[in-house]
Amino acid sequence: MLALPTYANSDETNGYEAKGYATNWYDAHWYYEVDKKSAWQGDLTARLQAIEDVFEGQLGVYVQNLASGEAFSWRAGDPWYLASLIKIPMAAQVLAERQAGALTLDERLTLAQSDFVDGAGPTNWHDPGTPISIRYLLEQMITVSDNTATDMLIDRVGLAAVNERARMMIAASGGNPDEMGPISKLVGVRQGVYGELHPDARALGGMDFIALRQHSVSQRPQALARALGVSTESFTQPDYDHAFDAYEATGENVGTLRAFGDLLASLHGGLDDLSAEQRQTLLAVMQGTRSGKRRLKAGLGSGVSFAHKTGTQQRRSCDAGIAERADAETTNEGPWVIVSCARGPVAVSAHERALAKVGEALRYSGALGKPW
Repeated sequence: MLALPTYANSDETNGYEAKGYATNWYDAHWYYEVDKKSAWQGDLTARLQAIEDVFEGQLGVYVQNLASGEAFSWRAGDPWYLASLIKIPMAAQVLAERQAGALTLDERLTLAQSDFVDGAGPTNWHDPGTPISIRYLLEQMITVSDNTATDMLIDRVGLAAVNERARMMIAASGGNPDEMGPISKLVGVRQGVYGELHPDARALGGMDFIALRQHSVSQRPQALARALGVSTESFTQPDYDHAFDAYEATGENVGTLRAFGDLLASLHGGLDDLSAEQRQTLLAVMQGTRSGKRRLKAGLGSGVSFAHKTGTQQRRSCDAGIAERADAETTNEGPWVIVSCARGPVAVSAHERALAKVGEALRYSGALGKPW
């Protein structure tokens, strides 16, 4: 048999012609014979290409069957801005410290005015000086992606510990921790993005960014210039979009979808210092996620239980979690890690439609067992 180049991931097969390999002569099921991958992978590849053509942006997808180990990748080895997906290792570190006796979920942290960060979530509705339980902060961080709750928890457990937790979770599943960049506080994201426009913005605090958020994206550079007392001519980027691109290029909160899939897989396979009880606590909170109902979950349908977390930033959206079928007939039918991100269009609704279509593609291709 003629030896063909063996790429483990479907995203890499997209580059065959660019690498000089002819792609019009072999049977549609060549990958099954060469890579010993299931036939659904070819169908899923075709479906994702069709979704991406309509989306007019880029999609990244990683799927792994946690029972069989079979994995699928569509640009999952590329770096992606993970947005609020990074809140999962933050939550895992909180629960690891709970297990170690370093904190309890009933412990209360006092909300300071300096804690406020713009974004979703009800923590900002409380007055400074309010004591808030770690349990409440953890739930709001995951279920509605509360940024103020997130930064309060990071201050409690330490950013270095959160970063080490992420690396441990990836390594526990046999992944490469170096495929995940450093995690920052959420206020640090704002300082980083606006700092790409003007370095003085790195000294701003949460309330400053809340004020800037009141302006449309196109007007934020001008608002920043007024806040800093400088001219927009001194800015090093032409607009907010370019500033965010420059910030993403620093690698903060960036990782491959494959590495993040390995991180999620550790919630199923386990970590030495995170018991089954703590893992189940986190997965139960992820089951209650209220954001992203129009993303992967919409496409997967009601027959799938999906413990997940979403993330949204400028022209970027993600959805990731662990899916299980209620009608699984064999031990090889999951659970599955699913990680998907999108980037390109301005409208979040366009991202959500594309991610819902990804869910449908997983469902109908057979990636999650017999189509239903």
